[in-house]
Amino acid sequence: MRDGGSWVLNGSKTFITNGRIADTAVVMAVTDRGKGKKGISAFVVERGTKGFRAGKKEDKLGVRSSDTSELVFEDCRIPAGNLLGREGHGFIDTLRVLDRGRIGIAAFSVGIAQACLEASVKYGLERRQFGHPIAEFQAVQFKIADTATRVEAARLLTWKAALLRDRGQEHTAESSMAKLYASEISVAAALEAVQIHGGYGYVKDYPVERYLRDSKLGTIGEGTSEVQRLVIARELLGLRGMVR
Repeated sequence: MRDGGSWVLNGSKTFITNGRIADTAVVMAVTDRGKGKKGISAFVVERGTKGFRAGKKEDKLGVRSSDTSELVFEDCRIPAGNLLGREGHGFIDTLRVLDRGRIGIAAFSVGIAQACLEASVKYGLERRQFGHPIAEFQAVQFKIADTATRVEAARLLTWKAALLRDRGQEHTAESSMAKLYASEISVAAALEAVQIHGGYGYVKDYPVERYLRDSKLGTIGEGTSEVQRLVIARELLGLRGMVR
């Protein structure tokens, strides 16, 4: 709500990266409920502002080194000058940021998938069964071949989206394609790596159990896989809607 020369924020938001660490937050708040997505504005709120605090820290499945917490606003009063951009343009501006963020998630996912591939190759050559390295068995070779092919495809999709971004060209569909494919093959690569490691893949002596836990975030963060499919389809079909 606007109150003279200030804005007063009330509400909360979960799953904020660096929620308990960052000195500054960009907060999306409804400033005009009657305008839908055009009634959302962005504000800069600094740590230490009265009424602004971090809430619950999430105990996550994976990517545990990254702080993820709730942010809480209780009669948080900030100067009118802390409005970021134009009033009512917060949602619109955020969509532009999402396209870039999805390239980052794609790269994150490619990195995990590459690590899974390297761990699988290393273990396959070291682990022996029936007098042979398990890498000599066709079942293991097929898993490694499929993973390597998927990793290369995901990497190329990610590079293409990043190139378009660097050139200042439209890249909404390409970013979603890269994020969708890279995140899903990352989970697949991690599952195959765990399978190749057998019982050792299920314990913390080897890194692949962590890769599996970390990889899943890619299919959720910056828009779920289901959202990416909607974005891609609507871009190809020339449709426009709320979902981005």
